[in-house]
Amino acid sequence: MSQLTDSLVVLGRIVTILPLLLMMGLFMGKRSIGELPVFDFLVVLVLGSVVGADIADPKINHIHTVVAIIAIALLQKFIIFLKMNNRKIGRLFTFEPTIVIYNGQFLMNNLKRINYSIDNILQMLREKDVFNINDVEMAVIEANGKMSVRLNPLKEGVLREDMNVQVPQHSYDIPVILDGEIQYNLLRHIRRNESWLREELTKKHIPDVKRVFFASVNEKDELLVSLKEFNPKDVPPIDH
Repeated sequence: MSQLTDSLVVLGRIVTILPLLLMMGLFMGKRSIGELPVFDFLVVLVLGSVVGADIADPKINHIHTVVAIIAIALLQKFIIFLKMNNRKIGRLFTFEPTIVIYNGQFLMNNLKRINYSIDNILQMLREKDVFNINDVEMAVIEANGKMSVRLNPLKEGVLREDMNVQVPQHSYDIPVILDGEIQYNLLRHIRRNESWLREELTKKHIPDVKRVFFASVNEKDELLVSLKEFNPKDVPPIDH
Protein backbone atom coordinates (compact mmCIF):
# COMPACT_ATOMS: atom_id res chain seq x y z
CA MET A 1 0.00 0.00 0.00
CA SER A 2 2.90 2.31 0.78
CA GLN A 3 4.38 1.75 -2.70
CA LEU A 4 1.04 2.53 -4.33
CA THR A 5 0.78 5.72 -2.27
CA ASP A 6 4.31 6.77 -3.21
CA SER A 7 3.58 6.09 -6.90
CA LEU A 8 0.46 8.24 -6.77
CA VAL A 9 2.47 11.01 -5.08
CA VAL A 10 5.09 10.85 -7.84
CA LEU A 11 2.42 11.01 -10.56
CA GLY A 12 0.74 13.93 -8.80
CA ARG A 13 4.05 15.78 -8.62
CA ILE A 14 4.73 15.24 -12.32
CA VAL A 15 1.28 16.58 -13.19
CA THR A 16 1.80 19.71 -11.07
CA ILE A 17 5.51 20.31 -11.80
CA LEU A 18 5.40 20.19 -15.62
CA PRO A 19 2.83 23.03 -16.01
CA LEU A 20 4.82 25.05 -13.45
CA LEU A 21 8.04 24.50 -15.42
CA LEU A 22 6.27 25.55 -18.61
CA MET A 23 5.06 28.76 -17.01
CA MET A 24 8.53 29.48 -15.59
CA GLY A 25 10.11 28.82 -18.99
CA LEU A 26 7.74 31.28 -20.65
CA PHE A 27 8.39 33.77 -17.85
CA MET A 28 12.19 33.53 -18.21
CA GLY A 29 11.89 34.15 -21.93
CA LYS A 30 12.82 32.61 -25.26
CA ARG A 31 16.48 33.57 -24.85
CA SER A 32 17.00 31.09 -22.04
CA ILE A 33 15.77 28.20 -24.16
CA GLY A 34 17.21 29.19 -27.52
CA GLU A 35 20.74 30.38 -26.75
CA LEU A 36 21.75 28.87 -23.40
CA PRO A 37 24.73 31.03 -22.45
CA VAL A 38 26.66 29.79 -19.43
CA PHE A 39 24.41 31.30 -16.73
CA ASP A 40 21.21 30.11 -18.40
CA PHE A 41 22.74 26.66 -18.78
CA LEU A 42 23.40 26.57 -15.04
CA VAL A 43 19.81 27.65 -14.36
CA VAL A 44 18.48 24.77 -16.48
CA LEU A 45 20.89 22.37 -14.76
CA VAL A 46 19.75 23.41 -11.27
CA LEU A 47 16.09 23.28 -12.26
CA GLY A 48 16.59 19.75 -13.56
CA SER A 49 18.27 18.69 -10.30
CA VAL A 50 15.55 20.20 -8.13
CA VAL A 51 12.70 18.69 -10.14
CA GLY A 52 14.44 15.32 -10.46
CA ALA A 53 14.97 15.04 -6.71
CA ASP A 54 11.37 16.06 -6.03
CA ILE A 55 9.92 13.45 -8.38
CA ALA A 56 12.31 10.65 -7.36
CA ASP A 57 11.86 11.06 -3.59
CA PRO A 58 8.25 11.36 -2.35
CA LYS A 59 9.57 12.21 1.13
CA ILE A 60 10.74 15.63 -0.08
CA ASN A 61 8.27 18.37 0.78
CA HIS A 62 6.62 19.25 -2.53
CA ILE A 63 5.97 22.88 -1.60
CA HIS A 64 9.71 23.42 -1.09
CA THR A 65 10.33 22.35 -4.71
CA VAL A 66 7.68 24.75 -5.97
CA VAL A 67 9.24 27.60 -3.98
CA ALA A 68 12.72 26.67 -5.29
CA ILE A 69 11.53 26.69 -8.93
CA ILE A 70 9.87 30.09 -8.56
CA ALA A 71 12.93 31.48 -6.75
CA ILE A 72 15.30 30.23 -9.48
CA ALA A 73 13.12 31.77 -12.20
CA LEU A 74 12.98 35.11 -10.37
CA LEU A 75 16.75 35.08 -9.83
CA GLN A 76 17.35 34.37 -13.52
CA LYS A 77 15.04 37.22 -14.49
CA PHE A 78 16.85 39.56 -12.07
CA ILE A 79 20.26 38.60 -13.47
CA ILE A 80 19.04 39.25 -17.02
CA PHE A 81 17.78 42.66 -15.89
CA LEU A 82 21.21 43.47 -14.43
CA LYS A 83 22.98 42.28 -17.59
CA MET A 84 20.80 44.48 -19.79
CA ASN A 85 21.32 47.54 -17.64
CA ASN A 86 24.97 47.17 -16.63
CA ARG A 87 27.50 45.81 -19.12
CA LYS A 88 30.21 45.30 -16.48
CA ILE A 89 27.93 43.07 -14.45
CA GLY A 90 26.76 41.34 -17.62
CA ARG A 91 30.30 40.29 -18.50
CA LEU A 92 30.62 38.49 -15.19
CA PHE A 93 27.79 36.11 -16.16
CA THR A 94 28.75 35.25 -19.72
CA PHE A 95 31.70 34.54 -22.00
CA GLU A 96 33.07 37.13 -24.39
CA PRO A 97 33.18 36.35 -28.13
CA THR A 98 36.61 35.10 -29.18
CA ILE A 99 38.24 35.38 -32.62
CA VAL A 100 39.87 32.06 -33.51
CA ILE A 101 40.74 32.60 -37.19
CA TYR A 102 41.88 35.86 -38.76
CA ASN A 103 42.82 36.23 -42.42
CA GLY A 104 43.08 32.48 -42.88
CA GLN A 105 45.35 32.03 -39.83
CA PHE A 106 44.56 30.33 -36.54
CA LEU A 107 44.97 32.38 -33.38
CA MET A 108 46.52 29.71 -31.19
CA ASN A 109 46.50 31.73 -27.97
CA ASN A 110 42.78 32.41 -28.30
CA LEU A 111 42.06 28.74 -28.97
CA LYS A 112 43.93 27.70 -25.85
CA ARG A 113 42.19 30.36 -23.78
CA ILE A 114 38.75 28.92 -24.57
CA ASN A 115 39.96 25.28 -24.60
CA TYR A 116 39.09 24.59 -28.24
CA SER A 117 41.21 22.25 -30.36
CA ILE A 118 41.93 22.42 -34.08
CA ASP A 119 39.57 19.49 -34.59
CA ASN A 120 36.74 21.41 -32.87
CA ILE A 121 37.25 24.41 -35.15
CA LEU A 122 37.57 22.37 -38.35
CA GLN A 123 34.34 20.53 -37.54
CA MET A 124 32.50 23.79 -36.86
CA LEU A 125 33.79 25.21 -40.15
CA ARG A 126 32.57 22.16 -42.05
CA GLU A 127 29.16 22.60 -40.45
CA LYS A 128 29.22 26.09 -42.00
CA ASP A 129 30.13 24.55 -45.41
CA VAL A 130 33.62 26.05 -45.19
CA PHE A 131 36.36 23.63 -46.27
CA ASN A 132 39.16 26.06 -47.09
CA ILE A 133 40.77 27.86 -44.15
CA ASN A 134 42.32 30.42 -46.48
CA ASP A 135 38.82 31.57 -47.49
CA VAL A 136 38.05 32.68 -43.92
CA GLU A 137 38.53 36.36 -43.14
CA MET A 138 37.33 35.94 -39.56
CA ALA A 139 35.83 33.17 -37.44
CA VAL A 140 34.38 33.97 -34.01
CA ILE A 141 33.31 31.65 -31.20
CA GLU A 142 30.27 33.36 -29.70
CA ALA A 143 29.26 33.45 -26.04
CA ASN A 144 26.92 30.48 -26.56
CA GLY A 145 29.70 28.34 -28.06
CA LYS A 146 28.54 28.62 -31.66
CA MET A 147 30.74 29.86 -34.49
CA SER A 148 30.18 32.87 -36.73
CA VAL A 149 32.18 32.99 -39.95
CA ARG A 150 32.92 35.82 -42.35
CA LEU A 151 34.50 34.76 -45.63
CA ASN A 152 36.92 36.86 -47.61
CA PRO A 153 34.98 39.35 -49.79
CA LEU A 154 36.10 37.59 -52.99
CA LYS A 155 34.75 34.28 -51.67
CA GLU A 156 31.47 35.56 -50.27
CA GLY A 157 28.17 35.88 -52.06
CA VAL A 158 29.37 34.83 -55.55
CA LEU A 159 27.83 31.88 -57.34
CA ARG A 160 29.97 29.69 -59.57
CA GLU A 161 27.30 29.89 -62.25
CA ASP A 162 27.54 33.70 -62.24
CA MET A 163 31.26 33.59 -63.02
CA ASN A 164 31.15 30.57 -65.32
CA VAL A 165 33.98 29.05 -63.29
CA GLN A 166 34.71 25.35 -63.17
CA VAL A 167 35.61 24.39 -59.63
CA PRO A 168 37.74 21.26 -59.04
CA GLN A 169 35.82 18.26 -57.80
CA HIS A 170 37.76 18.21 -54.49
CA SER A 171 37.97 21.87 -53.57
CA TYR A 172 38.85 21.45 -49.91
CA ASP A 173 42.00 21.58 -47.80
CA ILE A 174 43.83 18.45 -46.68
CA PRO A 175 45.46 19.03 -43.27
CA VAL A 176 49.06 17.74 -43.26
CA ILE A 177 50.31 19.29 -40.00
CA LEU A 178 48.28 19.62 -36.81
CA ASP A 179 49.86 21.33 -33.81
CA GLY A 180 53.40 20.61 -34.97
CA GLU A 181 52.73 16.95 -35.86
CA ILE A 182 52.99 15.71 -39.45
CA GLN A 183 49.94 13.75 -40.61
CA TYR A 184 51.68 11.03 -42.62
CA ASN A 185 48.52 9.18 -43.63
CA LEU A 186 47.06 12.33 -45.19
CA LEU A 187 50.35 13.08 -46.92
CA ARG A 188 50.20 9.64 -48.52
CA HIS A 189 46.59 10.29 -49.49
CA ILE A 190 47.66 13.27 -51.63
CA ARG A 191 50.70 11.33 -52.92
CA ARG A 192 53.26 13.46 -51.11
CA ASN A 193 55.95 12.62 -48.58
CA GLU A 194 57.77 14.24 -45.68
CA SER A 195 60.64 15.42 -47.90
CA TRP A 196 58.24 17.36 -50.11
CA LEU A 197 56.55 18.87 -47.07
CA ARG A 198 59.80 20.00 -45.46
CA GLU A 199 60.97 21.44 -48.78
CA GLU A 200 57.78 23.48 -49.05
CA LEU A 201 58.23 24.69 -45.48
CA THR A 202 61.80 25.72 -46.24
CA LYS A 203 60.56 27.78 -49.19
CA LYS A 204 58.40 29.63 -46.66
CA HIS A 205 61.41 30.08 -44.35
CA ILE A 206 60.03 27.64 -41.78
CA PRO A 207 62.82 25.18 -40.93
CA ASP A 208 61.11 23.69 -37.85
CA VAL A 209 57.81 21.84 -38.26
CA LYS A 210 57.12 22.35 -34.53
CA ARG A 211 56.49 26.04 -35.26
CA VAL A 212 53.50 25.11 -37.40
CA PHE A 213 50.10 25.09 -35.71
CA PHE A 214 48.18 24.07 -38.82
CA ALA A 215 49.17 23.39 -42.42
CA SER A 216 47.05 22.14 -45.30
CA VAL A 217 47.30 21.49 -49.01
CA ASN A 218 44.58 22.95 -51.22
CA GLU A 219 43.25 21.81 -54.60
CA LYS A 220 45.99 23.82 -56.35
CA ASP A 221 48.64 21.80 -54.52
CA GLU A 222 49.61 24.85 -52.48
CA LEU A 223 50.78 24.53 -48.88
CA LEU A 224 48.94 26.91 -46.54
CA VAL A 225 50.57 27.43 -43.17
CA SER A 226 49.38 28.90 -39.86
CA LEU A 227 52.21 29.41 -37.35
CA LYS A 228 51.94 29.05 -33.59
CA GLU A 229 53.43 32.48 -33.02
CA PHE A 230 50.92 34.21 -35.31
CA ASN A 231 49.62 37.10 -33.22
CA PRO A 232 48.62 40.05 -35.42
CA LYS A 233 48.11 43.49 -33.91
CA ASP A 234 45.27 44.48 -36.24
CA VAL A 235 42.71 41.92 -35.01
CA PRO A 236 39.49 43.95 -34.53
CA PRO A 237 37.93 43.89 -31.06
CA ILE A 238 34.80 41.79 -30.71
CA ASP A 239 32.33 42.68 -27.97
CA HIS A 240 28.68 41.99 -27.12
